[in-house]
Amino acid sequence: MPLARSVSVTSLSGLDEWDEDFDLDDAVLFEIAWEVANKVGGIYTVIQTKARLTCEEWGENYFLVGPYMESNVRTQVELIEPTNPNSSCIDNCVCLCGSPYVVLLDVGFTAWSLDRWKSELWENCAIGVPWFDREANDAVLFGFLTAWLLGEVCCEDPPHILAHFHEWLAGLGLVLCRQRQLPVATIFTTHATLLGRYLCAGNVDFYNNLAEFNVDKEAGDRQIYHRYCLERAAARCAHVFTTVSQITAIEAEHLLKRKPDIVTPNGLNVKKFSAMHEFQNLHAQSKSRIQEFIRGHFYGHLDFNLDKTVFLFIAGRYEFSNKGADLFLEALARLNYLLRVNHSETTVIAFFIMPARTNNFNVETLKGQAVRKQLWDTAQTVKERFGKKLYESLLVGQLPEVSKMLDKEDFTMMKRAIFATQRQCLPPICTHNMLEDSSDPILTCIRRIGLFNSSQDRVKVIFHPEFLSSTSPLLPMDYEEFVRGCHLGVFPSYYEPWGYTPAECTVMGIPSVSTNLSGFGCFMEEHIADPSSYGIYILDRRYRSVDESCNQLTSFLFQFCQQSRRQRIIQRNRTERLSDLLDWRYLGRYYVSARHMALSKAFPDTYVYEPHDPTSTSGFRYPRPASVPPSPAHSLHSSPHHSEAEDEDERYDEELEAEKDRVNIRQPFSLPLKNKSLPVDAVNAVDAVNAVDAVNSVEAVNSVDAVNVVDAVNSVDAVDAVDLPEKN
Repeated sequence: MPLARSVSVTSLSGLDEWDEDFDLDDAVLFEIAWEVANKVGGIYTVIQTKARLTCEEWGENYFLVGPYMESNVRTQVELIEPTNPNSSCIDNCVCLCGSPYVVLLDVGFTAWSLDRWKSELWENCAIGVPWFDREANDAVLFGFLTAWLLGEVCCEDPPHILAHFHEWLAGLGLVLCRQRQLPVATIFTTHATLLGRYLCAGNVDFYNNLAEFNVDKEAGDRQIYHRYCLERAAARCAHVFTTVSQITAIEAEHLLKRKPDIVTPNGLNVKKFSAMHEFQNLHAQSKSRIQEFIRGHFYGHLDFNLDKTVFLFIAGRYEFSNKGADLFLEALARLNYLLRVNHSETTVIAFFIMPARTNNFNVETLKGQAVRKQLWDTAQTVKERFGKKLYESLLVGQLPEVSKMLDKEDFTMMKRAIFATQRQCLPPICTHNMLEDSSDPILTCIRRIGLFNSSQDRVKVIFHPEFLSSTSPLLPMDYEEFVRGCHLGVFPSYYEPWGYTPAECTVMGIPSVSTNLSGFGCFMEEHIADPSSYGIYILDRRYRSVDESCNQLTSFLFQFCQQSRRQRIIQRNRTERLSDLLDWRYLGRYYVSARHMALSKAFPDTYVYEPHDPTSTSGFRYPRPASVPPSPAHSLHSSPHHSEAEDEDERYDEELEAEKDRVNIRQPFSLPLKNKSLPVDAVNAVDAVNAVDAVNSVEAVNSVDAVNVVDAVNSVDAVDAVDLPEKN
């Protein structure tokens, strides 16, 4: 089923201005989710990053509601005393300070009511929850407590209450609000359908058979029918039903039997640097820290040049097929073959950051870091001695004799350090001791494809089955630092309703691989004319076979490995300039639209909302850049032929490159041009016309022409060359 992107509600110009000015002084917003102050998955990031923008809109009338978890309360929130000590709310919830206010409900405190509430759920909604499903039991407790909380608020001179529920774990509260006829406007957002996730994990042709599934039977076969009923009931009962991407909207329409009212893409808080090169400096700093880890991990087998090493990574939940780890490993095996037969000097190190069951760090991995530190200490000691002798020799006015600068003790220390680096085994694949080593999907696949980190392999693999932390004795880096230090994020997911990992890469200026089955990939395809030139590689997993998709991914990776250092710098700059597309300052308007729609449906006498027709606006697409990093196979050298040293030292003027992209990239908030009759020589200044007057537009054109001339003369890579070709 093809996606109708031309009429997608995510068109960027679809919500320019509101026809009605909503008065929110007499309204209160409750945002309810199991992941409020409780990090489980991506919903935690959605709520955490969006909270600041929502506070600016609602002020003190905004409350977050989540479960009380003792370990999280200590680290994430600060307790405050309730303003009304006599309120019954303090019996079951804890109010916490901050902006916004957070109300945490203690589900364990009311566990004695579980059986009674299950009976009530069966009598009123005909949904039965089995005793052995702990997660569903928590959802029942949390749902009834949420409905009780909203009911208490409605009892006292109620303002207009808006409750926004995220995912099925919080959905029961919405169902109970409607069943009890509370005066509450409700929104339900599904970030991924339960049944969709289970079906995709079962290796079925999901997207091409959406209309054919018997949803009740499929949910029953997987023993999640009660969960599916909770999710479907919440979607059907809500005043407004939303989801995070257009492809998930199609999925929800077939599986939950309701078409979403609006698509609310997920955003991030984008941090802009005052200096253009600042994020490049952060990349260099983080990369050097990763290189230090590599020196220790591969001690004794460090037979490759770290300056010609490319770092790839995949991160997320450990869903081997859904997250595309199986396809990534197969593509790495084919990439290894291509690099070897082409005698490439580039080495690829692929990181798998996916949490799995472990019992401790791998001893060999810890030993590698200890050996690296010992070598560093030895080198520092010898350097200090050498420097002292050199200093004393220069003081007396004599040139030093190299043979006398190092004595036998120095040579003995260095020999001991060299012997310590000798290793009889290959560098480990996994950094931890796995509890289920023999049946682990990643390790099993690595054994099949034969990537064992041998010296002949140009592709090395490191499996880190734990989320990154700055306090780790092995790789002491936060996830953000690690992403900044890598060269490419690879996320060939088969099931990815949105995809925060490639979005985070884009905001930090790191190129990434996504798919046309992820919400992020479809969003970028819709708004960028040539995503690959901006470092967003979109893999086709919808209309190609698995083998064809694997060949396409291998082609992407091989082409990326062939890029020069200068080309990667240019590409990172272009990737970072797309960050405005993913800023909550822009994407938050879709949540605003959903809230206004819910208020108008629940309180039609007070609020009026006229939905915007997405077909009446054309949206926009980022054009292909004026100068695209070319494929090395098609790069034409300037005359005379340059040397390798010149290529490494070639200067890259970020301001000139940024100026060319500013002319070609239209800002998200700009409106389409009304005057279509532009002269041919002003094509490159089309986007500049929206922001400046005619005089400045002409100057911008002249400026770009001058930049192109300078670039054509000085660039050794012919930056205005053809598109990157595919190679299988």
